[in-house]
Amino acid sequence: MKALVYDGVETLTFRDVPDAVPDPEQELVRVVASGICGSDMHAYLGHDDRRPAPLILGHEAAGVIVGGDRDGTRVTINPLVGCGICAACTSGRDNLCADRKIISMPPREGAFAEFVAMRPANLVDVPDDVSLDKTALAEPLAVSWHAVRLGLVALDPAASRSALVLGGGAIGLAAALALKAQGLSNVTIAEPNEARRSFLDKKCDISCVPAGTGSYGLTVDAVGYAATRASASSLTEPGGVIVHIGLGEDTGGLDIRRMTLQEITFIGTYTYTPQDFRDTCSAIFDGRLGPLDWAEERPLSDGARAFADLRSGAVAAPKIILHP
Repeated sequence: MKALVYDGVETLTFRDVPDAVPDPEQELVRVVASGICGSDMHAYLGHDDRRPAPLILGHEAAGVIVGGDRDGTRVTINPLVGCGICAACTSGRDNLCADRKIISMPPREGAFAEFVAMRPANLVDVPDDVSLDKTALAEPLAVSWHAVRLGLVALDPAASRSALVLGGGAIGLAAALALKAQGLSNVTIAEPNEARRSFLDKKCDISCVPAGTGSYGLTVDAVGYAATRASASSLTEPGGVIVHIGLGEDTGGLDIRRMTLQEITFIGTYTYTPQDFRDTCSAIFDGRLGPLDWAEERPLSDGARAFADLRSGAVAAPKIILHP
């Protein structure tokens, strides 16, 4: 099969690789659409030791089952696999499993390929009237759906029903959409990139500003740098909530003194539970997350150029979808 292979720092090669072969308990999925994630970009830049070259990246995917009783079934893929037996997994929190694995990390190859293998429990059927390009967005949307759900649970009923999202990439936009879908209408995205800000304003009908000002009940850091954590610390109102998704850098930024004196809750969030993923898919299917028409589409064979364009900041759209 053809695949886009990470062969080294800023080096991707579209080439032949051995066919994906499912285990007896897995399904083989022909990939129709696969999105480029920020974690793929981190690996591409050589910043992720968990993803050593050579490796097929990509974990945001949708496609069609090939072979078996469910041949031809359209599915979207939850790429996160827990052990199934630990306390986290048996309580429905597979994302906290100590033995969790995700496609695009060894030993599991990713979805920037013509085929990928996945266990049936991680496949969600897609209605015929919903495009697979949209359902390839289920994974990043689920990340933000999970984060927003936790943030809203922690938000005191007396807090202002306003939210600031730091970062207008796919996760930040997904957070804004999830906030609205889960009942919070006063949502603003802070995005310094003018081209992306203009794109979001025109395409997504969400208020976008270069930088946050004022005070918000809930702040979502979808970037995760010291500077954005500093902004979250200063812009969250007393008694408010900071939800941290981004993994830009490990340390710095939080004003712990202010957070302590003003009783600001900080929540770190990682991926999603299986139920969050299913709930996100349902929200995609019934239109609660909007038209989801803001991704740019390119052939997988042009994947190296897509990564280079993202690296240089030349892409206004918050997501690129690759088609094998």
